[in-house]
Amino acid sequence: MTTEMHKETLGFQAEVRQLLDLMIHSLYSNKEIFLRELISNASDAADKLRFEALTDDGLFEGDSDLAIRVQFDPQARTVTVSDNGVGMSRAEVVDNIGTIAKSGTRQFLASLTGDRAKDLRLIGQFGVGFYSTFIVADKVTLYTRRAGLGPEHGVRWESDGKGEYTLETVERPARGTEVVLHLREGEEEFLDPHRLRDIVHKYSDHITLPIRMRKEGEADGPEEVVNRASALWARPRSEITAQEYEEFYKHVAHDFEPPLAHVHSHVEGKQEYTALLYLPQRAPFDLWDREKRHGVKLYVRRVFIMDDAEQLLPAYLRFVRGVVDSNDLPLNISREILQHSKDIDAMRAGSVKKVLDLLDDLAQKDSEKYTVFWKEFGRVLKEGIVEDYGNRDRIARLLRFASTHTDTDAQAVSFGDYVARMKEGQDKIYYVTADSFGAAKGSPHLEIFRKKGVEVLLMHDRIDEWVVTHLTEFEGKRLQSVTKGDLDLGKLEDKEDKAQQEKTATEFKDLADRIKSVLGERVRDVRVTHRLTTSPACLVTGENDISVNMERLLRAAGQSGASVRPILEINPAHPLVVRLRSEDDAGRFSDWSRLLFDQALLSEGGQLDDPAGFVQRLNQLLEVLAVV
Repeated sequence: MTTEMHKETLGFQAEVRQLLDLMIHSLYSNKEIFLRELISNASDAADKLRFEALTDDGLFEGDSDLAIRVQFDPQARTVTVSDNGVGMSRAEVVDNIGTIAKSGTRQFLASLTGDRAKDLRLIGQFGVGFYSTFIVADKVTLYTRRAGLGPEHGVRWESDGKGEYTLETVERPARGTEVVLHLREGEEEFLDPHRLRDIVHKYSDHITLPIRMRKEGEADGPEEVVNRASALWARPRSEITAQEYEEFYKHVAHDFEPPLAHVHSHVEGKQEYTALLYLPQRAPFDLWDREKRHGVKLYVRRVFIMDDAEQLLPAYLRFVRGVVDSNDLPLNISREILQHSKDIDAMRAGSVKKVLDLLDDLAQKDSEKYTVFWKEFGRVLKEGIVEDYGNRDRIARLLRFASTHTDTDAQAVSFGDYVARMKEGQDKIYYVTADSFGAAKGSPHLEIFRKKGVEVLLMHDRIDEWVVTHLTEFEGKRLQSVTKGDLDLGKLEDKEDKAQQEKTATEFKDLADRIKSVLGERVRDVRVTHRLTTSPACLVTGENDISVNMERLLRAAGQSGASVRPILEINPAHPLVVRLRSEDDAGRFSDWSRLLFDQALLSEGGQLDDPAGFVQRLNQLLEVLAVV
């Protein structure tokens, strides 16, 4: 890095250079979007100035006529996009010049596949932003000054997008930002005013700020507004085209792909507000950062108030994008006031209802789209079961799980589907939780259910343990874990089955007591089971205890509570258990009893206290069997 007075030359991080190269070549077939991105950034800058000026009118510096200007110079081969919005300080230029330069770049790059089509979708999730200018320009110069700072605090940023950029403090009388693109050879189409106007109409007609250009054929003539410059969400739905809805989404969400679905509503009554809310097609790379909210913008009477108004939607709907515009809130409302506003509470409840209505509609009428939604956002929606008691039943209808009905990892089975397929006499919804689909599908607890043809939901997301803790029934049908308590299949079992189970339990009681004396404090009890058909043993917990899987999750999260002592259930029909019953050698009986317990623990996804001892006992058993 070389430094002069107020000027420095800096190098892009390696991952930023890599991403720039990928983005430029991936997006080249749709290179006109650079103008959309610059206009979108300029619109955001004007919105932020309006908001800050609510408490400091001096930021307008005597000029409150906010606008965006698009200019071109055929001789200099430049296209310039400028605004008189909030502008940036030198530090803000370094931090915010483009989405790409922010934190998360390294993680984003790690998710790239090398498949150009797939990576293009990933770029859409990450955001295109300012650096899309390098698709058509071999050099970009940016001038900016933060509103409220003196002319001597202007900043000039310049780069060719390859390895370095320069940053310089300059005199700049006007606040706001001006971006000058020096076009590459072969990009002369963007020096045509007709082409530029077409792009503005296609992508940015909905921008509420006027976009001004010189009249056609007049290089120095008066300017004219080339967009509608009206809030799209305030227009009647019948006047808005599908393309306009799509382009507004791309503007408000900074997404490259079109939305999956949207809902546009106007509410009148005690509160009057308009909501335009979208479901994205893809999850953003930082979806699991619950503190980072990109969702809904709040407007009051068309005036932008704040980004990411978390009070308008709960955290489990953080993937929703859009705007809410109120006619009743004061213009100087703050985040603190929002937290205690009855108007906001009503708007929040109404917005949640509209989103859930939209999801209901997709689930019932467009299963293909709902499958896309569930794959991207299903685990987030499940958080609503824990967080939103008032809407728990509605959310429950939207949940999807894998099940033994198909034995695939596709989460496509709803509670409604399950209930519709319940066998005659079945009064419970059976499920198993595990830390992976393979562990859930292979659980020994499913053996009796497979034998009797009873469907079991295979829950393998981490959040599922919390879901079933808070959701205990669905439409009057109790949710029952197949790994908890005594197995009671109710009317699914006949009297002969129960009589045989009681007889077998009596015959093997001595064996169960002997195994329990060996295992000691590792188990609460040892008993004969009828839930197994091919496995020798399994572990279950008490009806009111946490599951083995939940205990493991809590331990992984650093929450060490009292360890739950499981119950070991043995299969009296299994050859190992039959052989163990006749074993007279106390040492060998002890080893094989421990082996049964360790096998059962492993099948639950648990960790052994003594892996070496387990291997040794297993080898001894194999030696005995080999001799036999």
